[in-house]
This record gives sequence, C-alpha cells and structure tokens, in this order.
Amino acid sequence: MGARAGFGAIGVLTVALASFGLAATTPRPRTWCNPIDLDYRYNFEQINEGISYRQAADPVILNHGGEYYLFATVSGGYWRSKDLARWEFVTPSRWPFEDVVAPAAWSHGGAIYLLQSAFSPRPILVTRAPATGKIDFFNRQMPKLPKAVPDGTPEPYPEGAIPPGPWDPAFFRDDDGRWYLYWGSSNVYPIYGIELDFDKRLTYAGDPKALISLEPEKHGWERFGRDHGESRSPYIEGAWMTKYAGRYYLQYAAPGTEYNVYANCTYVGDAPLGPFAYAPYNPIAYRPGGFVEGAGHGNTFQDAFGNFWNTGTCWIGVNWPFERRIVLFPAGFDVDGQMFVTTRFGDLPHFAPTRRASDHDALFTGWMLLSYRKKVEASDFRLGFPAANVVDENPRTMWVAPDPEPGETLTIDLGSPKTVRAVQVNYGDFQSDVYEDGPGVVTQFRLEHSRDGERFLPLADLSREKRSRANAYVELPSAVTTRFIRYVHGRVGAKNLAIADLRVFGNGNGSAPAPPAEFAVRRDADPREAWIEWSPVEGATGYNVLWGIAPEKLYQAYQVFADSPPGITLRALNVGQRYSFAIEAFNENGVSKRSAVVSIE
Repeated sequence: MGARAGFGAIGVLTVALASFGLAATTPRPRTWCNPIDLDYRYNFEQINEGISYRQAADPVILNHGGEYYLFATVSGGYWRSKDLARWEFVTPSRWPFEDVVAPAAWSHGGAIYLLQSAFSPRPILVTRAPATGKIDFFNRQMPKLPKAVPDGTPEPYPEGAIPPGPWDPAFFRDDDGRWYLYWGSSNVYPIYGIELDFDKRLTYAGDPKALISLEPEKHGWERFGRDHGESRSPYIEGAWMTKYAGRYYLQYAAPGTEYNVYANCTYVGDAPLGPFAYAPYNPIAYRPGGFVEGAGHGNTFQDAFGNFWNTGTCWIGVNWPFERRIVLFPAGFDVDGQMFVTTRFGDLPHFAPTRRASDHDALFTGWMLLSYRKKVEASDFRLGFPAANVVDENPRTMWVAPDPEPGETLTIDLGSPKTVRAVQVNYGDFQSDVYEDGPGVVTQFRLEHSRDGERFLPLADLSREKRSRANAYVELPSAVTTRFIRYVHGRVGAKNLAIADLRVFGNGNGSAPAPPAEFAVRRDADPREAWIEWSPVEGATGYNVLWGIAPEKLYQAYQVFADSPPGITLRALNVGQRYSFAIEAFNENGVSKRSAVVSIE
C-alpha cells in the first residue's frame, strides 16, 4: 500500500506545459466518452434497502436551435450542451409531480414539448426558453387514453382494452404538421400509436392502434436475460419515430433494461401508424460486451451538422438491477435505407462533431485503452474491494477506501511510457447515504503522472469541481508521454469512496496486432444462435466480432477481451436471415485489419 498524497489546489493549466513534458498538438475537436459525463442525480427513487445511488436512463436528446437538451428518467431536471461533449444541468421552474420517467420530448417552432410517463392523465409541459429552465403548461391535463383500463386493473384486460398510460411515451411531428404519440412498456402488450390534435392542445384524435409486438421465437436478440439466456417473457418499450427519405422507422427497445443485451431496434413503414415491417438487420444498437454494456431505450436525432446519433441506456446494476447510465452512439442510414448504430469501440473516446462525418467510424479518436489489467496500487483498501478492481473494465466491481478522506490514492503503472490523451474516473456507490442532491454532493480529485514512479507532476485538477460526476471524463489539453497515472482523492458526496474503474486512454509505442489467423462461424441447430471462434493473437488486448446482413454491412460489434476464451455464442440472430461475419484484434497501439468475411445461411 502506498502513502496518501496531499490534496492541495494545484492548477495544471497555470503551469508551463513544457516543464511537465506535455507535447504540443494541433487543435482538435473536443472529445467525450461513454457513459456520458453527466452529474447523475441522487434522489428519492434511487434507494434500495436504505442504499442510495446515482443513475439516469431512457434518454431523449433534442437538437433545439443548434443546442442539445437531454431529458432522462428521474433526474429532477434536464441537461443542456452546445457541443455534445460538455453538459450542464438545468433546474426547471416547475416539474411533474413525481418527476419524469421515460419522457416524451419534441422540439418544434422554437418550443420543447414534454410529457412524463404515467398511468393516469398528466399535463403536457412546454418551454420556449429551455436554457433558463422556465417551463409552462401547454395543457393542464391530457384526457384518459381511449379504451384504456383504469390504473390498478388486474391483467389480463378485457378484449380490446389497452393498458393505462401512456407509459414510455414518444412524440412525433410529421412533415405535414400532424402529430402522433407512441408508447408502451410491457411483456404482454404491444407498442401503441395514436394521432394527436395540436389545435386542441395535443389531445387524442381517434383510437389507439396496436403497432408492433415482440417475436422472440424468431428474433434471438428479443429473448430475456443476460446474453438472452432466460425463458421469461421479454419487454418491449422505448418507442421513438424517425422519418428518413420518406419512410418511417419505429424504434423500440428490448428485451430488458437490466441486462447487457438491452438493444434498440426498428420496424419500417410508409405511414406514421403503419403498417410496419420488421427490419431484418435488427438489432440496430447492440452492445453486449465491454465496459459499457447495453444500448437500449433512447432516441435518434441529427446534430447541427447533419450527423445522426442514437441514445440509449447502459447497465450498472450494483445497488439495484435498474441502476443505469446514459450512452450515445453514432448512427445513420446507408444507401439502401438500412438504419445502423455504431457501437464498435463504443466506450472509448470519440470526437465531438464539428462537421459532417465522412463515415460511421469517422468520429472514433483511435485512442485506445491503456489501463486494462495493469498493475495498480492504492493507499489503502477495504477488504474484498482491492485496487485491482479499477482496471478490470467491469463497472460492477470496485475499489473501496476505508474512509473517504482527502489524499487517498490509486496509482496505475502502464508498464512503459505511453502517450496519454484522456482519463475517465468512474465512481461507484458503496453503501451510499445521499437521498437528494445538494451543494456538498460533488466529486473532487487531482490527476498526476510520473515517468519513473517517484516524481509525480500535475496532469489535471478538479479540486474545485462543483458537480457530482459519476463518470468524470478528463481530456488532457495536450498529449503526455508517461508511465504512471495517479488519482488523488479530494471529496465525494456520500460516506464512502468507491471507484469502479480508472480508465486511461491514448496510444502505446508499438504495433497494432495482426487479425486472427483462423476465424470460423457455425450456425447452431437453433437458427437464432451461432458459435464463433478464432485463434488467439499474441499481444492483443481484445477482439471485435463484426457482423451484419451483408459483407459490406458489418455494422454490429461484439467486444471480447483477450483474457477470455477465444469464442462466443451469439444469440442475437433472426430466423431465416443470411449473415456475414469478420473479426479484428486490438491492443494499446491500434486495431488490426479485418479478417476475411465468413458468411452463413
């Protein structure tokens, strides 16, 4: 165990960069990293067995006048960004009574319209100045959904009746000015849609229409459980509508938010209320492996430069199965109208957009993970929560200090000098006791670096941070060539200091690995599954198994670390669909070329 470090206010930006070995770099866009760096909130709902935790889920991000607004479940307000990299919390002037769960939000005509999930009538809110937090009523209360049973009615409902709601609602305004609402969250009932009458304050026009349901017997990825391994009925939820090139993409999420395989998917139709056809390339946003697992229940939007993005919910699940964070992935539509979402290297740094991206991988920085399984020392630790947990790329394990006193340290030895570009500090909640956010709920720390492990120099200073940054992402102003990275603790809001992962990004000084020499795919007797195996590659940190419905459409990625067996069972396939696969290896230095493509019927 090392010694505690003093925690003074050292401003790294006020010191001459050259004296600390900081290399000059050309200007570049700001970067960000999943999970999105938000001040995730403690609140009354985030309590389980007397333990509190930070979380957010079910996001909607809107491009509103060239700025971005993020609404999420039970957060006490919303966030604003000018660049999709840095977010600031906005405290609203009024807020729904029980807080917002899985909200509907839409930007139109200089205003944002907002509707919370509910089992009984609720108002629609509107803001014409979202940066200020001023919110008004657009209507005082939506009427009861046509044909909806009263809240509390036992299932099964009478024939022709629909669940109380709308729960998990989503607004959509078509090009002709007509408005629609989509909703549903159930392992029994489908996603519904209905037209709204804007002239009557967005009240219902007509009757609800059942639109889409799950078919896990045909769609392997719709099966419930971790890695789709359970037989319980899966959930369909998280509706969102995107119109592209005259077609309507009705997005939904399945099979469950509390698993690594939570995904966004789509049906496609020629009218806002269908009929809709299942997209054979589903799921579209899928990330079952890596530090960030899960990609479901979000929305699709375009940034100020025309790039598409898909938001979602990733899984933490330490204090409660529904402990979650927010993720963001590049998305788009190819020349055939296929909707895709890029989760390849989805938990490594990406550039914030400053122009139209040339392709779906263009915003990946190429900064690789340098900290995986490296030697790490802590000033102290609580029994059962060792320092090694902060370099295992698992948000469900953590290092816990005996007390949260300033000066506690974690020091990672990268093994040799590496080019360091960014650091992400991912806090956990271990027996936390915060039940609402306040001025003292902050995360404060310093980062230091050393080439020899003896003389440490400033790297970044967040000792005056005013926010609670559960996934604090720190991009360095310039690249640093160094070997040791040290976290020096300042303050957390809860009674315990717990860090799930301390992740270091940049590049090594060696060569990228070769692709696996052998790669094979075999479809199982159950056509929803395939066994995939490969030969290990010396020096690889991990692999991305890439797949899609054609050799030129390998949009999906399944990440596997190299210290795991070289094979996976992929349980996410659609019955009757031909697939193509390839694999790439990666390490600290970069990414290999892709293997030859293997196709299966």
